[in-house]
Amino acid sequence: MYKFSPILKTMVWGTESWVLSAVPGNESVVSEGPEKGKKITDIFPGQFPLLIKFIDAHKDLSIQVHPNDELAAKRHNCKGKTEMWYVIGASEGAHLLSGLKESINPEKYVELVENDRITDVLSDYPVKPGDVFFLPAGRIHAIGGGCYIAEIQQTSDVTYRIYDYGRPGLDGKPRQLHTQEAKDAIDYTVLPDYRTSYVARKNEDIEIVRCPYFTTTFMELTRPLEKKTEGEFMVVMCLEGEGTVNGTFIKAGEAALLLKEDLCAVPTGSMKLLTSGV
Repeated sequence: MYKFSPILKTMVWGTESWVLSAVPGNESVVSEGPEKGKKITDIFPGQFPLLIKFIDAHKDLSIQVHPNDELAAKRHNCKGKTEMWYVIGASEGAHLLSGLKESINPEKYVELVENDRITDVLSDYPVKPGDVFFLPAGRIHAIGGGCYIAEIQQTSDVTYRIYDYGRPGLDGKPRQLHTQEAKDAIDYTVLPDYRTSYVARKNEDIEIVRCPYFTTTFMELTRPLEKKTEGEFMVVMCLEGEGTVNGTFIKAGEAALLLKEDLCAVPTGSMKLLTSGV
């Protein structure tokens, strides 16, 4: 089992902690054990497919969209970005945006952006701890201020910023918008509800998202639980509490990587975990 030093990023809206990353230039480094100091690219064969983050939004993030694999390969020679959110914490009034609530076409989209009205057509959700949102590439979205979120996504850092409330970046200059790039990346399908429903049960491994890029499960533990690693690896994120994963201490805000190794999670009191694999 491996733990890594977090890569902390200060943003105009808050902070991100990249707890497991193989994004070029932002490769995670093993933080303890006999292989301390090695990068994830040294211990995992090939391109590690997931980027794992904790996001602490003090203010609203920009409204954005990510390209799919085909478009990202064509434009950026990289993978697209499908992702998911698990809401760990939410202050009073916290919300997020996910998906279109009414049908528009690409020309209408450009008109709405140019007139500062794109939020008029987006689904707005008040959120609470435990809420889950799956965000396939092409879905317009934004995290709102007051949200603390675990994010699991494809290994890609390509984001098309659609709208940023006219605010400056950390350098005092307006942040770049990608109106035209996003126009071709958006999935204009309208769905009745963009939330992901699941039923949590203590001391069980509950699948919450399954897609071609990752499968994620949730577990709230008050006693030990074992789970087989089905593929090449399993990522374990600690959302709340603390305990051990395969004998190594883990606490809220940390993640661990198991390579062809089954999971044995033992809470100290109670512990909430997400596990992800492909």
